[in-house]
Amino acid sequence: MLSPLLDELLRAAVESGASDLILHSGRTAVVRVEGQLVPVESASMTEADLDALWKECGADAGAKDFDAGMTTAAGARFRVNLLRHLGARAAVLRRIRSDIPSLDSLGLPVELLREWAVRKSGVILVSGPTGSGKSTTVASALDWLNETTARHIVTIEDPVEFVFTAKQAIFTQREVGIDTPTFAEGLRRSLRQNPDVVFLGEIRDAESALTAIQAAETGHLVFATLHASTCADVISRIELLFAAEDREGIRKTLAGQLLGVLCQRLLPAREGARSLLCEYFSNIGSSRRIIAEGRMDDLQDFVSRGDPRNARSFSTSMLELIRSGQIDEATALENSDRPQELLRILRGIHSSSETSRR
Repeated sequence: MLSPLLDELLRAAVESGASDLILHSGRTAVVRVEGQLVPVESASMTEADLDALWKECGADAGAKDFDAGMTTAAGARFRVNLLRHLGARAAVLRRIRSDIPSLDSLGLPVELLREWAVRKSGVILVSGPTGSGKSTTVASALDWLNETTARHIVTIEDPVEFVFTAKQAIFTQREVGIDTPTFAEGLRRSLRQNPDVVFLGEIRDAESALTAIQAAETGHLVFATLHASTCADVISRIELLFAAEDREGIRKTLAGQLLGVLCQRLLPAREGARSLLCEYFSNIGSSRRIIAEGRMDDLQDFVSRGDPRNARSFSTSMLELIRSGQIDEATALENSDRPQELLRILRGIHSSSETSRR
């Protein structure tokens, strides 16, 4: 049973819309709300408070690192990481939201995602830093499929985040460490479970990457997430999981099976909210050859200069957010991978605007 203090902190985290709750023995708690760290006005966490959390998560008293899932009495779900900090106990609890937002509500390239999602086979890669909403994007896409098509969808996650209610589709949801030992093993076993669609919670190693590509080759639609900052970095990250002598073959196979890549970030917006920033491309035409040949600079140019219906760079997306008033220019430049490119675009817009007023 959790301590009264931790019960109250979890309730406050849910009510404030916090994504994370950070706990250290001997300190007051901190929550992350809209990307910002906010101290909580409460008593300091004690060893007794954390001892109760350790027991609730099923961790041994001497555990130094331990991952678990937890559900409060009110039904709120959290992913829990227990750790040691300078010899003392600490924990980070991430809120797992139960409500799956509609695909149209997230600011995503909806038509393109739907076009990918209705394909019978191929690989769809969703990338971004921790907390950028990758799992939410995939869950929304899968729930759209759930509403529109009769498919068997298998998810392999750590932990299971969104729990789906079957509509037209059937879901088999498996958690790493509870239902299957690893992502790669869960993915490999899933291919014997008659799936139409497989969601791999994260590509972490060469084995899971290769199995995902092979699953697409054998007629399955595969969604997968990974950590990379741009579309070109996604391809490079997968390539570098493999030994040097295997990379050319992997690039060629991936080039043939990849449907598209979506990278996303959450930027601080006006009035304390956050705005979704996307970079993406559909793997059609020359991008297949570029990927097969490993020309990542050319791939980034393809994303920047491609047909807006099928490709868009972060710089172009930032420009749209500036024009719509969601973010200011300073925020855009601070978060841009190519600030000089963005600055040139902004100067061109300002110059055109001044010329038109004369």
